[in-house]
Amino acid sequence: MPRSSFSGSLSSPKLDVVIDMGNPFLNLTVDGFLKIGAVAATRSVAEDTFHIIRKGSISSNDFEKSLKKMCKEGAYWGAIAGVYVGMEYGVERIRGTRDWKNAMFGGAVTEALVSAASNNKKDKIVVDAITGAAIATAAEFINYLT
Repeated sequence: MPRSSFSGSLSSPKLDVVIDMGNPFLNLTVDGFLKIGAVAATRSVAEDTFHIIRKGSISSNDFEKSLKKMCKEGAYWGAIAGVYVGMEYGVERIRGTRDWKNAMFGGAVTEALVSAASNNKKDKIVVDAITGAAIATAAEFINYLT
């Protein structure tokens, strides 16, 4: 009986934005802001493009609304990514080691700050911090697997 197999590897492209702020903490934070901000802006454009195509026409009002949404989403998610990357790096520097605990602390602090900035109550801030820690830790473990 004939058999066949498939062998190969999949790797994602690596993009490094080189902006030297003179400090590794600032370099990583700005890099995270730019990368995730660009992804969020692109997602926003793709979503709005779909809605415009579905509607069948575009107006200058639609274009302006899409541009504002793209900038808002990019800045929001970029800021969150910048805070997370900066927190993770800061925890790494304080602890002197690089492991999953840095991601956990970074995720918890970032999500607590985002929740507090949204004027949530104490209980919601704690739940959000736990959620942020869990997601960041899970992402770090998945990253270790690959």
